[in-house]
Amino acid sequence: MSDVQTLMDMGFPKDRVEYALQVTSHKGVELAMEWLLAHVDEEIPTPGGGAASGGGAAPTEDNAPSSSGGATDDAAGGAAIAKSLKCDDCGKVLKDQTEVEFHAAKTGHSNFSESTEEKKALTEEEKKAQLALIEEKLKQKRVEREEREKVDALERERNRIRSGKDMIEARRRMEEIEMKKIVDQRKREKEEEKAARDRVRAQIEADKAARKARELPAQLSDAVASVSSTTTASSPTGVKSPPREYTETRIQVRLQDGSTLASEFNVKEPLSAVRVFIQVKTGIETPFALMTSFPRKIFADDDYEKPLEVLGLVPSAVVIMTKPAA
Repeated sequence: MSDVQTLMDMGFPKDRVEYALQVTSHKGVELAMEWLLAHVDEEIPTPGGGAASGGGAAPTEDNAPSSSGGATDDAAGGAAIAKSLKCDDCGKVLKDQTEVEFHAAKTGHSNFSESTEEKKALTEEEKKAQLALIEEKLKQKRVEREEREKVDALERERNRIRSGKDMIEARRRMEEIEMKKIVDQRKREKEEEKAARDRVRAQIEADKAARKARELPAQLSDAVASVSSTTTASSPTGVKSPPREYTETRIQVRLQDGSTLASEFNVKEPLSAVRVFIQVKTGIETPFALMTSFPRKIFADDDYEKPLEVLGLVPSAVVIMTKPAA
């Protein structure tokens, strides 16, 4: 509802309402109402250049009776002067056409006629009663506005809570998705790590098989040489047999936690084969070094490419797992 309609519902004429809003720079109903109550009897300018009073239409100099008691031109013609409009349905006297339109819209009455009865200005008691009625309406409107504001505030709070719950639920779903991604990633990494270890094991087995295939002729030669040495040893010549040549060596590995591993290696294999064996068996990924205690020696990087027989780890040896040199 507009400010004009609100003030008209309180009983103020439309022209005075519009003028009051214009004077107060359209700053609200309450300010305009205060101006109307403070200037009830003040005339306001009309669009035609004249002035309208707060009560009924004041007689002008042209239509007022002369002081000499002579009748006006209209009176001489026998016609009465219409000073107001009257509702034939309820008998209410109305000031002008604006009040007629407002009364018709408010009550539904449609029968109006001109009246010589002048609409009287409000008395002090009527003004006070109207002021009390207006204040009561304003108070009621304030209460209704406060109730609407409370309802709106509750609705905003409910929307805020609902929005917060939706955000929490969305965040929870995102966390679940991220956790699932992490679990899947770890699962893939474990599978890839297992596949890599299987490939290392398969490669070691293939290398062993290839070495055994290559060393079979050498083993036959060793057998022939052994028979020859036995025959020579049994002969009475007294010549010493040559030192035995080993093809396999047994390496025992002492881990950092005190446990041990053991396996046989070909004497031609490099020391790096022992390190790969340790990694496959223990799953250790961090760098480590190998050493012997008797004699004490920490193998350097180039030692891992040397055969076990060159490093003196034949026919058996104990190597210790240790931290790499800084």
